[in-house]
Amino acid sequence: MPAHVAVITDSTACLPEHLAAQWGVAVVQVQLQVGATMDDEHRIGRQDLIDAMKAGTPVTTAPPDTGAFFWAFQEAASSGASSVVSIHLSGRMSATVQAAREAAQQVRIPVHVLDSQTTGMSLGFAAISAARAAGAGAQARRVIDAAEQRFRTSTEFIYVDTLEYLRRGGRIGGAQAWIGTKFAIKPVLTVRGGEVAPLARVPGARRAISKMTDLAIAAAGSQPVDIAVTRFGSDERFAELSADLVKRIPNVHESHLVEASAIIGAHVGPGALGITVSPVGG
Repeated sequence: MPAHVAVITDSTACLPEHLAAQWGVAVVQVQLQVGATMDDEHRIGRQDLIDAMKAGTPVTTAPPDTGAFFWAFQEAASSGASSVVSIHLSGRMSATVQAAREAAQQVRIPVHVLDSQTTGMSLGFAAISAARAAGAGAQARRVIDAAEQRFRTSTEFIYVDTLEYLRRGGRIGGAQAWIGTKFAIKPVLTVRGGEVAPLARVPGARRAISKMTDLAIAAAGSQPVDIAVTRFGSDERFAELSADLVKRIPNVHESHLVEASAIIGAHVGPGALGITVSPVGG
């Protein structure tokens, strides 16, 4: 079997299973604790999580155990990989990157651990770009470059019904100043410098989502982009928002409808929506 570069990410990349399988991206699960139950996030149902959050049950998140990364890296080596590029959510949001770096010291092939300084499909698109480069036979440096180009140029736009869940989880970043604003004022957020940052405050949910859409369209401009629309919880606006973006952005390469990682959902809360704009190429 020819040597190749393996690409690994974590579950906050929100990669649909078919995309991860298509590009051969291994996904290490971040952990979620709901009440007294701690498990890999994919083993905890989203509706169960949403019900628990609404009921006020304590919900916390934790990085994968170092051993989970060790075995992911070992499996890559056993499959014939010459090296690994492991791409993860912002180190300012989670100790996941640190766990990966600790595990990387214990395997016999080179493991390059990247802090994407972001999360969600900005991370997911970076993992896909890296895997595409690896699949084309690129060496590790080119695979790293492909990932870095993606996560440095991608933008997250996030609508939340309330900032309360971000506050509870300690991930509120620069939006802290908006705590206590009137209930009818809805925030639009982004990820900047590796943490959640405020973009706009808009009266009412519909106007806030419209504002988020306009910001995403402006960020896309006329360049070729991939887009993803992400939700946490049932939302009738989900498919409509994606169709509107495809119609109004002139050069959409790929578009995806994505269910948010339960880890992200635990911080943004039920009813959250997100848009990822990720320029293609470079």
